[in-house]
Amino acid sequence: MKKLTLLYAGLAIAATMGSAQAQMRIEISGVGSNQIPVAVAGFANEGVAPQQISAIIKADLERSGAFKVIDAGVISDVNNIDYSGWKAKGADALVVGTVDALADGRYDVRYKLLDTVKQAKISNLDKAVTAQFTRLSAHLIADDVYFKLTGIRGAFATRISYVKQEGRNYQLLVADADGEGEQLALRSNEPIISPSWSPDGTKVAYVSFEQKKPVVYVQNLITRARTVVANEKGSNSAPSWSPAGNKLAVALSKDGHTQVYTVNVDGSGLRRVSNSNGIDTEPQWSADGQSIYFTSDRSGGPQIYRMGADGGEAKRVTFSGSYNTSPRISSDGKTLAYISRRDGNFQLYVLDLASGQEQRLSDTTSDESPSFAPNGKYIMYATQAGGRKSLAVVSVDGRVKQRLTTQAGNIKEPTWGPFMQ
Repeated sequence: MKKLTLLYAGLAIAATMGSAQAQMRIEISGVGSNQIPVAVAGFANEGVAPQQISAIIKADLERSGAFKVIDAGVISDVNNIDYSGWKAKGADALVVGTVDALADGRYDVRYKLLDTVKQAKISNLDKAVTAQFTRLSAHLIADDVYFKLTGIRGAFATRISYVKQEGRNYQLLVADADGEGEQLALRSNEPIISPSWSPDGTKVAYVSFEQKKPVVYVQNLITRARTVVANEKGSNSAPSWSPAGNKLAVALSKDGHTQVYTVNVDGSGLRRVSNSNGIDTEPQWSADGQSIYFTSDRSGGPQIYRMGADGGEAKRVTFSGSYNTSPRISSDGKTLAYISRRDGNFQLYVLDLASGQEQRLSDTTSDESPSFAPNGKYIMYATQAGGRKSLAVVSVDGRVKQRLTTQAGNIKEPTWGPFMQ
């Protein structure tokens, strides 16, 4: 909970950018294996705050698929809990809390996570927040519940970015991981593609066609300042941040055919790192910064390869199927997500890099742009159904699926931001 405001860039965005009006609608299907039954009570006096904190917590836990959420009504006396009664109702854990308005305009949010079996407190939080941070406090509580009950860090207090297109109007948008709090980062009459979050969550790199050609920019989400990182002859595309946040890997065609380069965030120090007679593109850094995964047609059709971050020999990673693109690597370096064309369908797959075992995660047929949640347990991607493009989220075991749509426009090019700290 420390440094609460440091990476919540969206709140700084709200002060400097126009809000986007249309929010996303989330449809959930499937459940995780071995769901944990947890009761979530309405927080005492939470009506004084601008957001209903307990409702946000419930929604977060439900869409994760990891929990069977039990509505516990409102529990006003959080110091006098009938543990046996809640255990009898099937709850292994109970979330309770209170909200009080403070004289300085802030809200005192207090929460407890209780073990109904051991009749003991598992975790607690006491934090005074301003009105604009009440939603974030709920996401952080949900993250704490997720971590304490699964041993895995939650990803509710994270941000996503995506592009919405309505005719010739393109918008680069930033929102909470649940699609709420949507804010406008950039509007253009020319395409915007390939957004990529900086590791500290304060910047987004992307490709804009506003100069009538693809150019790579980095935009500070707090100050709105933009830097041109790559505007070489030909195509400049596919930016990916290094884990240290000081460099980008990009795909440039400046030498005649597209190859992978690295460049400092200020646009200096451009260096070519791939070397083939084919097309090398879509670079992605490994979590440890030692390798770059990329797509290449050097073997005849597009496949995924890995090379050292400074170049050198490239080793092929994907062998199943004749068409594999859009590599994304999980934060622990163990799982590769990508788009594979099989029987004319473009679908999301994951590959266990240690065992070589492959799994198809999507049921749709026009998938693109996968992006891992920072905890590595979910993947967001763009897809198409019914003539409209939308976003989808799937758990890495394929059990839990979410569909995110808007009332108007196509949404695509998703990327999941880092943890907030």
